[in-house]
Amino acid sequence: MKIFSQLLRLGIFSLLISITHASVEVSSLPQSSSVPGGIAVIPTEIEAIEANYRNERVLLADYNGVQYAIVGIPLTVEAGTEDLYLDLPGGQKKTISFTVEPKTYTEQYLTITNNRQVNPNAEDMERISRERAEMNSAFSSWNETIAPVFKMRPPVLGIRSSSFGLKRFFNGQARNPHSGMDIAADEGTPIYAPAAGQIVATGSYFFNGNTIILDHGHGLISLYCHMNTIDVKLGAHVVAGDQIGKVGQTGRVTGPHLHWSVNLNNTRIDPALLLVD
Repeated sequence: MKIFSQLLRLGIFSLLISITHASVEVSSLPQSSSVPGGIAVIPTEIEAIEANYRNERVLLADYNGVQYAIVGIPLTVEAGTEDLYLDLPGGQKKTISFTVEPKTYTEQYLTITNNRQVNPNAEDMERISRERAEMNSAFSSWNETIAPVFKMRPPVLGIRSSSFGLKRFFNGQARNPHSGMDIAADEGTPIYAPAAGQIVATGSYFFNGNTIILDHGHGLISLYCHMNTIDVKLGAHVVAGDQIGKVGQTGRVTGPHLHWSVNLNNTRIDPALLLVD
């Protein structure tokens, strides 16, 4: 009986811990833009212990004593009603429906001189597949030791040369929409961490060139591509303002720039929604 009582207390204690850590306390909320590629900021109206959207875990944030689900909306989602699923204490469930508004993104036509960067050969495709699996693993990580920040400075000083969501054509061939923000700058321009996090992947990838993936906690993850140099080690912890690399033109590019992507619940979102001037 004594052992049972101890286990019961431990079980209750564990449950309390899980409830306590369901939400992460944040200093601000991101800009809400419930469109494809945007962010839906949804008050849960009840203290949930976990949230899921399209089979991906969703960040639950505690802001000024109110719990919010911070939901990244895929670019492929059509306008209409979407469902967010909440797990509540005691095994109860709740569904919250929210509306995704339509948004039309413009087209961009680029000329790539290296045809293999547009139409990779079989050997290239094997490499691309390996690299995609490595990056997907990093994007799906969930780190609860870091509190995410939703107000970020641009990671590099430069000119936004290509915005998120553009419908892209390389040498006249349709490709996936642009999944990040391109910031044009001279080669060698320093790149800084826009918020604290841990380096969860680095590499020289076929399309992305020299690349860093930075985990900001609770499913908020950023990507930095086409770098000249990578100035941090895998596993390193950085704070906002730390230099992580320099601008380059590695991978599939038309000139020196930084490609910056932001993931939320394993979904590419518009980085502009997190920027502060």
